Amino acid sequence: MRFGYWMPVFGGWLRNVPDEGMEATWDYVRRLAQRSEEIGYDLSLIAELNLNDIKGIEAPVLDAWSTAAALAAVTRRLELMVAVRPNFHQPALFAKQAANIDRIAGGRLSLNVVSSWWADEARQYGLQFDQHDDRYARTSEWLSVVEGLWREPRFSFEGAFYRTAEAICEPKPRAPPLIYAGGESEAAKTMIAARCGAYVMHGDPPDVVAGKIADMKTRRAQAGGPPMRFGMAAYAIVRDSEAEARAELARITDLGAAALPSGFANFDQWLSGTQLERELKVQEYSVSNRGLRPGLVGTPAQVRERIGEFEAAGLDLLLLQMSPQAEEMERFADQVIAPSRAGR
Repeated sequence: MRFGYWMPVFGGWLRNVPDEGMEATWDYVRRLAQRSEEIGYDLSLIAELNLNDIKGIEAPVLDAWSTAAALAAVTRRLELMVAVRPNFHQPALFAKQAANIDRIAGGRLSLNVVSSWWADEARQYGLQFDQHDDRYARTSEWLSVVEGLWREPRFSFEGAFYRTAEAICEPKPRAPPLIYAGGESEAAKTMIAARCGAYVMHGDPPDVVAGKIADMKTRRAQAGGPPMRFGMAAYAIVRDSEAEARAELARITDLGAAALPSGFANFDQWLSGTQLERELKVQEYSVSNRGLRPGLVGTPAQVRERIGEFEAAGLDLLLLQMSPQAEEMERFADQVIAPSRAGR
Protein backbone atom coordinates (compact mmCIF):
# COMPACT_ATOMS: atom_id res chain seq x y z
CA MET A 1 0.00 0.00 0.00
CA ARG A 2 1.16 3.50 -0.84
CA PHE A 3 0.13 6.26 1.54
CA GLY A 4 -0.90 9.62 0.16
CA TYR A 5 -2.76 12.55 1.65
CA TRP A 6 -4.89 15.44 0.49
CA MET A 7 -3.06 18.73 0.79
CA PRO A 8 -5.34 20.92 2.97
CA VAL A 9 -5.68 23.78 0.47
CA PHE A 10 -9.14 24.50 1.94
CA GLY A 11 -7.91 24.96 5.52
CA GLY A 12 -9.42 21.67 6.68
CA TRP A 13 -11.75 18.78 5.84
CA LEU A 14 -14.61 19.15 8.31
CA ARG A 15 -17.62 21.14 7.18
CA ASN A 16 -19.06 21.59 10.68
CA VAL A 17 -15.83 22.39 12.60
CA PRO A 18 -14.96 26.03 11.79
CA ASP A 19 -11.33 26.14 12.94
CA GLU A 20 -9.27 22.97 12.55
CA GLY A 21 -5.94 24.63 13.27
CA MET A 22 -4.67 24.32 9.69
CA GLU A 23 -4.79 27.61 7.79
CA ALA A 24 -4.97 27.69 4.00
CA THR A 25 -1.51 29.24 3.64
CA TRP A 26 1.66 28.55 1.69
CA ASP A 27 3.66 28.31 4.90
CA TYR A 28 1.44 25.53 6.26
CA VAL A 29 1.39 23.39 3.11
CA ARG A 30 5.13 23.82 2.56
CA ARG A 31 5.94 22.61 6.07
CA LEU A 32 3.44 19.77 5.73
CA ALA A 33 4.87 18.56 2.41
CA GLN A 34 8.46 18.66 3.58
CA ARG A 35 7.67 16.85 6.82
CA SER A 36 5.55 14.23 5.05
CA GLU A 37 8.57 13.16 3.00
CA GLU A 38 10.53 12.58 6.20
CA ILE A 39 7.91 10.38 7.89
CA GLY A 40 6.99 8.01 5.09
CA TYR A 41 4.24 9.47 2.91
CA ASP A 42 4.49 8.75 -0.81
CA LEU A 43 2.17 11.25 -2.45
CA SER A 44 0.09 14.38 -1.98
CA LEU A 45 -3.09 15.17 -3.88
CA ILE A 46 -3.56 18.90 -4.46
CA ALA A 47 -7.22 19.59 -5.20
CA GLU A 48 -8.26 22.26 -7.70
CA LEU A 49 -11.21 24.44 -6.76
CA ASN A 50 -11.31 28.22 -6.90
CA LEU A 51 -14.12 28.37 -4.34
CA ASN A 52 -13.81 26.75 -0.92
CA ASP A 53 -15.87 23.57 -0.99
CA ILE A 54 -15.32 22.77 2.70
CA LYS A 55 -15.47 25.99 4.72
CA GLY A 56 -17.86 27.95 2.49
CA ILE A 57 -17.26 29.91 -0.68
CA GLU A 58 -16.17 33.08 1.13
CA ALA A 59 -13.26 31.28 2.86
CA PRO A 60 -9.69 31.23 1.47
CA VAL A 61 -8.51 28.39 -0.76
CA LEU A 62 -5.07 27.96 -2.32
CA ASP A 63 -4.65 27.77 -6.09
CA ALA A 64 -3.65 24.24 -7.05
CA TRP A 65 -1.15 24.82 -9.85
CA SER A 66 0.90 27.69 -8.45
CA THR A 67 1.04 25.76 -5.16
CA ALA A 68 2.19 22.64 -7.04
CA ALA A 69 4.97 24.56 -8.81
CA ALA A 70 6.20 25.96 -5.51
CA LEU A 71 6.07 22.56 -3.79
CA ALA A 72 7.93 20.98 -6.71
CA ALA A 73 10.89 23.24 -5.91
CA VAL A 74 11.00 22.56 -2.15
CA THR A 75 10.40 18.79 -2.04
CA ARG A 76 12.58 15.95 -3.26
CA ARG A 77 10.69 12.64 -3.14
CA LEU A 78 6.96 13.28 -2.83
CA GLU A 79 4.76 12.52 -5.85
CA LEU A 80 2.62 15.58 -6.58
CA MET A 81 -0.78 14.48 -7.89
CA VAL A 82 -2.41 17.73 -8.95
CA ALA A 83 -6.07 17.96 -9.85
CA VAL A 84 -6.95 19.58 -13.16
CA ARG A 85 -10.36 20.39 -14.62
CA PRO A 86 -10.33 20.50 -18.42
CA ASN A 87 -12.94 23.27 -18.70
CA PHE A 88 -10.63 25.54 -16.65
CA HIS A 89 -7.47 24.96 -18.75
CA GLN A 90 -6.81 25.34 -22.47
CA PRO A 91 -5.01 22.02 -23.14
CA ALA A 92 -2.06 23.15 -25.27
CA LEU A 93 -1.09 25.86 -22.80
CA PHE A 94 -1.65 23.46 -19.92
CA ALA A 95 0.64 20.86 -21.49
CA LYS A 96 3.44 23.42 -21.52
CA GLN A 97 2.80 24.50 -17.92
CA ALA A 98 2.60 20.97 -16.55
CA ALA A 99 5.70 19.84 -18.43
CA ASN A 100 7.66 22.67 -16.83
CA ILE A 101 6.42 21.77 -13.33
CA ASP A 102 7.34 18.14 -13.95
CA ARG A 103 10.87 19.26 -14.86
CA ILE A 104 11.11 21.35 -11.70
CA ALA A 105 9.96 18.32 -9.70
CA GLY A 106 12.39 15.94 -11.37
CA GLY A 107 9.62 13.80 -12.87
CA ARG A 108 7.35 13.65 -9.81
CA LEU A 109 4.21 15.19 -11.33
CA SER A 110 1.00 13.23 -11.88
CA LEU A 111 -2.48 14.46 -12.84
CA ASN A 112 -5.87 13.88 -11.27
CA VAL A 113 -8.21 14.77 -14.14
CA VAL A 114 -11.57 15.93 -12.78
CA SER A 115 -14.47 16.44 -15.17
CA SER A 116 -16.08 19.06 -12.87
CA TRP A 117 -19.34 19.10 -10.96
CA TRP A 118 -19.77 22.65 -9.60
CA ALA A 119 -21.85 24.63 -12.08
CA ASP A 120 -21.98 27.81 -9.96
CA GLU A 121 -18.19 28.00 -9.79
CA ALA A 122 -17.86 27.76 -13.56
CA ARG A 123 -20.54 30.42 -13.98
CA GLN A 124 -18.79 32.79 -11.56
CA TYR A 125 -15.54 32.46 -13.50
CA GLY A 126 -17.22 32.80 -16.90
CA LEU A 127 -16.36 29.29 -18.05
CA GLN A 128 -18.21 26.64 -20.02
CA PHE A 129 -20.00 23.99 -17.95
CA ASP A 130 -21.14 21.01 -20.03
CA GLN A 131 -23.88 18.51 -19.36
CA HIS A 132 -22.72 15.36 -17.55
CA ASP A 133 -21.72 13.04 -20.41
CA ASP A 134 -20.40 15.95 -22.48
CA ARG A 135 -17.93 16.71 -19.69
CA TYR A 136 -16.29 13.33 -20.23
CA ALA A 137 -16.27 13.81 -24.00
CA ARG A 138 -14.46 17.11 -23.40
CA THR A 139 -12.01 15.41 -21.04
CA SER A 140 -11.19 12.74 -23.61
CA GLU A 141 -10.39 15.37 -26.25
CA TRP A 142 -8.46 17.43 -23.72
CA LEU A 143 -6.30 14.43 -22.87
CA SER A 144 -5.67 13.79 -26.58
CA VAL A 145 -4.25 17.28 -26.96
CA VAL A 146 -2.16 17.24 -23.77
CA GLU A 147 -0.71 13.79 -24.39
CA GLY A 148 -0.14 14.54 -28.05
CA LEU A 149 1.92 17.60 -27.21
CA TRP A 150 3.91 15.60 -24.67
CA ARG A 151 4.56 12.89 -27.26
CA GLU A 152 5.00 14.52 -30.68
CA PRO A 153 7.50 17.16 -31.92
CA ARG A 154 4.54 19.02 -33.44
CA PHE A 155 0.93 18.18 -32.79
CA SER A 156 -2.21 19.05 -34.74
CA PHE A 157 -5.71 18.23 -33.58
CA GLU A 158 -9.24 19.13 -34.60
CA GLY A 159 -12.17 18.05 -32.45
CA ALA A 160 -15.53 19.23 -31.20
CA PHE A 161 -13.96 21.18 -28.30
CA TYR A 162 -10.30 21.85 -29.15
CA ARG A 163 -7.99 22.55 -32.07
CA THR A 164 -4.24 22.86 -32.44
CA ALA A 165 -2.08 23.45 -35.52
CA GLU A 166 1.49 22.11 -35.52
CA ALA A 167 1.81 23.06 -31.84
CA ILE A 168 5.15 22.58 -30.05
CA CYS A 169 5.77 21.72 -26.40
CA GLU A 170 9.43 21.85 -25.38
CA PRO A 171 10.82 20.81 -23.03
CA LYS A 172 8.53 17.85 -22.56
CA PRO A 173 8.01 16.10 -19.23
CA ARG A 174 10.74 13.67 -18.21
CA ALA A 175 8.17 10.94 -18.84
CA PRO A 176 4.44 11.27 -19.46
CA PRO A 177 2.86 11.89 -16.02
CA LEU A 178 0.52 9.20 -14.74
CA ILE A 179 -3.14 10.15 -15.27
CA TYR A 180 -5.52 9.46 -12.39
CA ALA A 181 -9.27 10.01 -12.68
CA GLY A 182 -12.44 9.10 -10.83
CA GLY A 183 -16.15 8.82 -11.54
CA GLU A 184 -19.05 6.45 -11.04
CA SER A 185 -21.21 7.06 -14.11
CA GLU A 186 -21.05 4.85 -17.18
CA ALA A 187 -19.56 7.70 -19.20
CA ALA A 188 -16.86 8.26 -16.60
CA LYS A 189 -15.83 4.63 -16.26
CA THR A 190 -15.76 4.09 -20.02
CA MET A 191 -13.52 7.12 -20.54
CA ILE A 192 -11.22 6.28 -17.62
CA ALA A 193 -10.75 2.65 -18.64
CA ALA A 194 -9.75 3.76 -22.13
CA ARG A 195 -7.67 6.85 -21.36
CA CYS A 196 -6.22 6.83 -17.82
CA GLY A 197 -3.61 4.83 -15.95
CA ALA A 198 -5.20 4.90 -12.50
CA TYR A 199 -8.72 4.93 -11.06
CA VAL A 200 -9.40 6.86 -7.85
CA MET A 201 -12.55 6.35 -5.81
CA HIS A 202 -14.51 8.07 -3.10
CA GLY A 203 -14.49 6.13 0.16
CA ASP A 204 -16.38 2.85 0.49
CA PRO A 205 -16.06 -0.43 2.44
CA PRO A 206 -13.63 -3.11 1.14
CA ASP A 207 -16.29 -5.29 -0.50
CA VAL A 208 -17.67 -2.35 -2.49
CA VAL A 209 -14.16 -1.27 -3.52
CA ALA A 210 -13.33 -4.85 -4.58
CA GLY A 211 -16.34 -4.85 -6.91
CA LYS A 212 -15.38 -1.51 -8.45
CA ILE A 213 -11.80 -2.65 -9.00
CA ALA A 214 -12.95 -5.88 -10.64
CA ASP A 215 -15.27 -3.92 -12.92
CA MET A 216 -12.54 -1.48 -13.95
CA LYS A 217 -10.05 -4.29 -14.56
CA THR A 218 -12.56 -5.89 -16.95
CA ARG A 219 -13.19 -2.60 -18.72
CA ARG A 220 -9.44 -1.98 -18.98
CA ALA A 221 -8.82 -5.39 -20.51
CA GLN A 222 -11.60 -4.80 -23.03
CA ALA A 223 -10.02 -1.44 -23.91
CA GLY A 224 -6.67 -3.17 -24.46
CA GLY A 225 -4.72 -1.11 -21.95
CA PRO A 226 -2.02 -2.13 -19.46
CA PRO A 227 -2.97 -2.84 -15.81
CA MET A 228 -4.36 0.10 -13.88
CA ARG A 229 -3.56 1.38 -10.38
CA PHE A 230 -6.33 1.93 -7.84
CA GLY A 231 -6.64 4.58 -5.13
CA MET A 232 -9.32 5.64 -2.64
CA ALA A 233 -10.07 8.66 -0.44
CA ALA A 234 -10.44 8.01 3.29
CA TYR A 235 -10.66 9.99 6.51
CA ALA A 236 -8.56 8.45 9.29
CA ILE A 237 -9.01 8.63 13.06
CA VAL A 238 -6.38 6.74 15.08
CA ARG A 239 -6.54 6.72 18.89
CA ASP A 240 -5.17 4.61 21.72
CA SER A 241 -8.59 3.10 22.38
CA GLU A 242 -11.62 2.40 20.23
CA ALA A 243 -13.76 4.47 22.61
CA GLU A 244 -11.53 7.52 22.05
CA ALA A 245 -11.72 7.06 18.28
CA ARG A 246 -15.51 6.77 18.37
CA ALA A 247 -15.75 9.89 20.52
CA GLU A 248 -13.75 11.84 17.93
CA LEU A 249 -15.98 10.47 15.17
CA ALA A 250 -19.06 11.67 17.07
CA ARG A 251 -17.50 15.12 17.53
CA ILE A 252 -16.71 15.73 13.88
CA THR A 253 -20.11 14.53 12.61
CA ASP A 254 -22.26 16.34 15.20
CA LEU A 255 -24.32 18.89 13.30
CA GLY A 256 -26.07 20.21 16.41
CA ALA A 257 -29.44 21.92 16.37
CA ALA A 258 -28.42 25.07 14.51
CA ALA A 259 -28.62 25.68 10.77
CA LEU A 260 -26.12 23.81 8.64
CA PRO A 261 -22.72 25.55 8.33
CA SER A 262 -21.85 27.35 5.09
CA GLY A 263 -19.77 24.43 3.86
CA PHE A 264 -23.01 22.51 3.31
CA ALA A 265 -24.46 25.14 0.95
CA ASN A 266 -23.40 23.24 -2.18
CA PHE A 267 -24.64 19.81 -1.01
CA ASP A 268 -27.66 19.62 -3.30
CA GLN A 269 -25.72 21.00 -6.25
CA TRP A 270 -22.93 18.48 -5.71
CA LEU A 271 -25.44 15.62 -5.79
CA SER A 272 -27.15 17.02 -8.90
CA GLY A 273 -23.80 17.39 -10.67
CA THR A 274 -22.75 13.78 -10.11
CA GLN A 275 -24.16 10.32 -10.74
CA LEU A 276 -23.28 8.52 -7.51
CA GLU A 277 -24.13 4.86 -7.17
CA ARG A 278 -25.21 5.23 -3.53
CA GLU A 279 -27.22 7.69 -1.45
CA LEU A 280 -25.17 10.26 0.43
CA LYS A 281 -26.50 11.52 3.76
CA VAL A 282 -26.08 15.09 4.94
CA GLN A 283 -24.31 13.98 8.13
CA GLU A 284 -21.81 11.98 6.07
CA TYR A 285 -21.15 15.10 3.99
CA SER A 286 -19.61 16.67 7.10
CA VAL A 287 -16.43 14.90 5.95
CA SER A 288 -15.19 15.28 2.38
CA ASN A 289 -15.19 12.61 -0.34
CA ARG A 290 -17.22 9.92 1.52
CA GLY A 291 -14.16 9.65 3.73
CA LEU A 292 -15.91 7.92 6.64
CA ARG A 293 -17.21 4.93 4.68
CA PRO A 294 -13.87 3.08 4.58
CA GLY A 295 -13.94 2.75 8.38
CA LEU A 296 -10.37 3.81 9.16
CA VAL A 297 -11.46 4.61 12.72
CA GLY A 298 -10.05 2.87 15.77
CA THR A 299 -6.84 1.78 17.41
CA PRO A 300 -3.63 1.49 15.38
CA ALA A 301 -4.02 -2.28 15.18
CA GLN A 302 -7.65 -1.99 14.03
CA VAL A 303 -6.76 0.54 11.33
CA ARG A 304 -3.83 -1.56 10.11
CA GLU A 305 -6.12 -4.58 9.89
CA ARG A 306 -8.70 -2.59 7.93
CA ILE A 307 -6.01 -1.40 5.50
CA GLY A 308 -5.06 -5.04 4.97
CA GLU A 309 -8.64 -5.71 3.86
CA PHE A 310 -8.35 -2.96 1.27
CA GLU A 311 -5.04 -4.38 0.04
CA ALA A 312 -6.73 -7.75 -0.37
CA ALA A 313 -9.47 -6.00 -2.38
CA GLY A 314 -6.84 -4.75 -4.84
CA LEU A 315 -6.34 -1.20 -3.58
CA ASP A 316 -2.76 0.12 -3.77
CA LEU A 317 -3.11 3.81 -2.75
CA LEU A 318 -4.84 5.53 0.16
CA LEU A 319 -5.52 9.27 -0.13
CA LEU A 320 -5.92 10.29 3.48
CA GLN A 321 -7.58 13.22 5.17
CA MET A 322 -7.05 13.96 8.88
CA SER A 323 -7.67 16.85 11.26
CA PRO A 324 -5.60 18.65 12.28
CA GLN A 325 -3.54 17.34 9.39
CA ALA A 326 0.03 17.89 10.62
CA GLU A 327 -0.48 16.41 14.07
CA GLU A 328 -2.62 13.48 12.93
CA MET A 329 -0.30 12.63 10.03
CA GLU A 330 2.53 12.28 12.54
CA ARG A 331 0.43 9.90 14.64
CA PHE A 332 -0.67 7.88 11.59
CA ALA A 333 2.90 7.60 10.29
CA ASP A 334 4.23 6.46 13.66
CA GLN A 335 1.43 4.07 14.61
CA VAL A 336 0.20 2.76 11.24
CA ILE A 337 2.65 3.30 8.37
CA ALA A 338 5.90 2.46 10.18
CA PRO A 339 4.61 -0.78 11.83
CA SER A 340 2.96 -1.89 8.57
CA ARG A 341 6.20 -1.53 6.63
CA ALA A 342 8.35 -2.97 9.42
CA GLY A 343 6.15 -6.07 9.45
CA ARG A 344 7.00 -6.74 5.82
